[in-house]
Amino acid sequence: MTRESPSPRALRARAAALVPDWFGLTTKATLRADLMAGLTGATLVLPQGVAFAAIAGLPAEYGFYTAMVSTLVAALLGSSWHAVSGPTTALSIMLFATLSDSYLPGSPEYVTAAITLCLMVGLIQLAFAVARLGALVDFVSHSVMTGFVTGAAILIALSQLRHVLGVPLPSTSDLGAFVSAIPEAALATDWHALIVALSAFVVGLAIKIWRPLWPNYLAALIVATGLSLALGGAEAGIATIGPLGEILPSMDVPDLSLGDLREFGGGAMAIAIVGLLEALSVSRALALRSGQMIDGNREFLAQGLSNVIGSLFRCYPSSASFTRSGINYDAGARTPLSAIFSSVFLFGILLLVAPAFAVVPIPGIAGVIMLVAWRLIDFREIRHLVTSSSTETIIAGVTFATVLLVNLETAIYVGVLLSLGFFLRGAARPFLGQGAPDPSTPGRVFKHAAPNGLEECPQLMVCRLDGPLFFGSVEYLRREFRRLERERPLQRTMLFIVKGGGDVDLAGADLILDEARRRERMGGALHLQVKTPRTLTKLARFKVVRELGRERLHLSKGDAIALIVPKLDGDICATCTKRIFHECARQPGPPAK
Repeated sequence: MTRESPSPRALRARAAALVPDWFGLTTKATLRADLMAGLTGATLVLPQGVAFAAIAGLPAEYGFYTAMVSTLVAALLGSSWHAVSGPTTALSIMLFATLSDSYLPGSPEYVTAAITLCLMVGLIQLAFAVARLGALVDFVSHSVMTGFVTGAAILIALSQLRHVLGVPLPSTSDLGAFVSAIPEAALATDWHALIVALSAFVVGLAIKIWRPLWPNYLAALIVATGLSLALGGAEAGIATIGPLGEILPSMDVPDLSLGDLREFGGGAMAIAIVGLLEALSVSRALALRSGQMIDGNREFLAQGLSNVIGSLFRCYPSSASFTRSGINYDAGARTPLSAIFSSVFLFGILLLVAPAFAVVPIPGIAGVIMLVAWRLIDFREIRHLVTSSSTETIIAGVTFATVLLVNLETAIYVGVLLSLGFFLRGAARPFLGQGAPDPSTPGRVFKHAAPNGLEECPQLMVCRLDGPLFFGSVEYLRREFRRLERERPLQRTMLFIVKGGGDVDLAGADLILDEARRRERMGGALHLQVKTPRTLTKLARFKVVRELGRERLHLSKGDAIALIVPKLDGDICATCTKRIFHECARQPGPPAK
């Protein structure tokens, strides 16, 4: 049989799917807005490219390569109209932490490893996209990222102290040795370097406070460079960037070996996850402001391809930038053309001003990086965590400590595992409360009895489960049932209300049957109320309905109590004065209070 060729309509549909969804929105007005936003982004990334490359331990031109190539690919393929990809603080410090123990930062071997790592990160992200594993990133909670970013910011600041003071210091990977060396280094401070670094920090901070729309990093570098030249520049011993390498990145295929995978696979995985998390966080945050819908899996694909293609043009790992994306949106960007224009403008600007970068002082860049690190620490969010949740505070604190004392990639894994551990601990210890009707409310609403001081029936215990009834919570609930049995020996009959919407597995069903048999042996009974017919269907599949009998399974609490109360021990009812249910009026004994 011959295979039929696609119809013209199908071919047109496939071709249309390749066209970006924003292409039809482009007009003269959007082009003008995107051109201005692109020019703003290009001027912003000039100092950022230098600073982030320095954080990553790479020559300055590699920051520019990443800000041109990776930005272009992500803009063409991503779903966000306003997010701008490129070098970021978090990925730069993670790259440095992954490679600096094996290679000398800035050396040819280090640069080659950084480009290879970019390819590895991109391939991992593409694998996530192909497998549609976008939900995995959701397991990196906000508290994990708060601790991670705070720790990374401190490491970034500490790593620049050698340039600020103008004296050598140990690597921050050995934090104890680094801290112990600071007092001696401070006594040998190069005051030229310190003054230049402080000028960059103060100018950048002042402009951010009083003129937030101005390019504060660029202005800080210009002032620091002018001051450095006034103090004598390189002739006075102030370190400078020196001449840039090639402005236009050349194409080359990285050499990826099994040894690289074994040595840097863990770091590449951590960088890939953090990069995807950054990209989705930025895209979703901007989408809330613009009203645009974001396709998470398409963002995965765009980030993966931007890193794979970027590695072919000497880029290092990239993601969406919080700063550049926010400024891009505020500058009036309408479509991803703004990011594309920023790449083109950056190339043009570099052709004009590249020679001037030779005199930019490294202490000035260190001052700018110090400011970047300071702004990364979200003191308001830390205060919110500490005052709101002890669990989230512990997660953030442990992640933070792991960043400082171990390494960045391990910190991500520790934070995620700790978050999952707390989640499973909470799921395995669901709330089991004993309820009673509140006579002071209309309709006698059932409430938790003990905290509200409500009287309970001496014979009937009404237990409500808030949470899943699954294998992880079975043993905890079994212990709670035994505790209640010891504390309330006369409440031999139980109405067990499973509030979780269908969250019952086979182990949970077995627990229900075990408790029912035990209460029958005690001379009581277990009645079960579920909230949905779906849960009832699931219990029927687990044979609970057949063993308990339909008369002990209820969808309504009122129906359950109406059936249970007449079957309670009449002798006990005859002397009971509590009369908490409507049905108690028909039982023998004194009238209700």
